[in-house]
Amino acid sequence: MSKFQVVAVWRDKWITVVLLVLLGLLQYRLWLGKHSIPDYHALTRQVEEQSQQNANLAQRNALLEADINDLKIGLEAIEERARNELGLIKEGETFYRILPAEAN
Repeated sequence: MSKFQVVAVWRDKWITVVLLVLLGLLQYRLWLGKHSIPDYHALTRQVEEQSQQNANLAQRNALLEADINDLKIGLEAIEERARNELGLIKEGETFYRILPAEAN
């Protein structure tokens, strides 16, 4: 094989070598670099968790808003809350407490 034949073979192969090196670099960046596929999956999980937390907080806010509206609208809600949370007993009412039987 002459010197010119070797140069001609490498001249034809250098494009392939360069393309393979570029492909390797791109694959490295895709799997291990910044903004890679594992990073994408981790961010997707974080978004799902945050969406769940937001849904829970939205439900809690709706319940609190309903309580606020009840308290603004009527005295019955205030009275019910005082009875349940503070043990309020009206004048003239009799309070009965039923205790469970003791198991012997």
